[in-house]
Amino acid sequence: FEDRRYSFSEMKEQVDIAAKALIAEGVEHGDHVALWLTNSDDWVFLSFALARIGAVAVPLNTRFRNRDIGYVLNQSDSAFLITHDQSGPIDYLAMAKEVIQLPDTGDTINDLNFPKLRKVIILGEGSYRGTADWQTAKSAAAAITDHQLQERAARVDPDDPVFIMYTSGTTGHPKGVVHSHKIIRNVAERGYRLAITPDDIVLSYLPLFHAFGFSEGLMMTIVTGAKQIVTATFDPDECLDLIARERATMAHGFEAHLKALTEAQVAKPRDISSLRTGIFAAGMLSATPISRRGMEVMAPMRPISGYGMTEIWLGAGIGALNDSDQLRAESSGYPGLGYEVRIVDPATKQDCAVGEPGELIARGFSVMLGYYNKPEETARCFDEDGWFYTGDTGIWLEGGYFRLLGRYKDMLKVGGENVDPMETEGLLLEQPEVHEVAVVGLPDERLSEVPVAFVKLADGAEINTEGIIDRCRGAVASFKVPKHVIFLEEFPMTASGKIRKAELRERAKQELL
Repeated sequence: FEDRRYSFSEMKEQVDIAAKALIAEGVEHGDHVALWLTNSDDWVFLSFALARIGAVAVPLNTRFRNRDIGYVLNQSDSAFLITHDQSGPIDYLAMAKEVIQLPDTGDTINDLNFPKLRKVIILGEGSYRGTADWQTAKSAAAAITDHQLQERAARVDPDDPVFIMYTSGTTGHPKGVVHSHKIIRNVAERGYRLAITPDDIVLSYLPLFHAFGFSEGLMMTIVTGAKQIVTATFDPDECLDLIARERATMAHGFEAHLKALTEAQVAKPRDISSLRTGIFAAGMLSATPISRRGMEVMAPMRPISGYGMTEIWLGAGIGALNDSDQLRAESSGYPGLGYEVRIVDPATKQDCAVGEPGELIARGFSVMLGYYNKPEETARCFDEDGWFYTGDTGIWLEGGYFRLLGRYKDMLKVGGENVDPMETEGLLLEQPEVHEVAVVGLPDERLSEVPVAFVKLADGAEINTEGIIDRCRGAVASFKVPKHVIFLEEFPMTASGKIRKAELRERAKQELL
């Protein structure tokens, strides 16, 4: 991370120091500890240290702001908040002060709005009123013996919660997904599937507070002995330079990452011949053209596709290293080890035939323990046989692979035809003028719904509404062609970077009805 390098033995030393520092600060077995931190070496040390002493990490999205932080700290029953004083242009300490009533003396919090919160610990250069200082805590770690640390580690049970990871849905408050230490088995099995060894070098630019980055970067490299390169943020040019310099063999991400890497490599080619593979979820129609282009430009890398979500973890669907190009671009993989996957009719709950769309449901040891302190929401997601209903639409392909089509609520009904907006989104993303796009439904008296395309243009690009619509005519069925186009400077996003389509639907109604 930022040219600081650690061997595994040096990493163990840092994790033990962090674990002892946490004990010295009063973190008990079972305490919930919120980590509101950008990617860094400290993030890595702290997350393993919390697991080691039997505490429960609560990773917080760095895009969260006052209202989000206040809700999650309270709802998660966090006893500690560990955050920066400042990271880049973001003043985390100032936001924490706005949300939490810090004491005038000492560092013990007594805020009636946060009855479980005991202390805020700041990673930074200075000391601040009402907070504990991480550097001071690490100095205090010397008073904790190896025997005390081992006693704490010995109390940890694989069935204990290890983290609560908050999903930022497109509506409502985020929900805390609880997983146990057994999630490590999921990671180990996928590492074997991808043939990851100590000779691999994983470029880890995904945020560590998300399941994807936490699993495939932080956890996977420890399980397999691979090297991990951590970056603070995702910058495609920086990432390509690191791949060339460090001879990285693996990188992961979503279509946005692959698109950005592809465009940066075209603009300035680097030697990326060391790359062998990576997981880039490509089943959705919007991702297919990006995946195909990525395979051309990013060769020799042979990305594989996959499917997962915070609630069921990663690899419910996972491709194989010898997949065909078609499966890499047009599937979400084959059911992973430890999973049972079905696609069912949402009305009858009967299994769907090959090619028939339905709801993806899954069962297995990697499925969450539940949503923290939300028993009703948890119960709604499971049936009596333990199947978790994902809310995603999928289809079975020939040969046992399946394909994610998108969220059920995002599907359109145009004149009696089911329309997956991602097909049109994928088509428009192939156009050089289009940087980002989202297609939503607008109520229509005659057709029930008609498609509306929200478009953010690439820098310097010029194209009008008719030009956008013309790119779709003849390429997709007439009922899939947008009826209207609305141009945006920025999309409304969730804290995890997903487009808020519910807001776009409301905006379409306001502007067009």
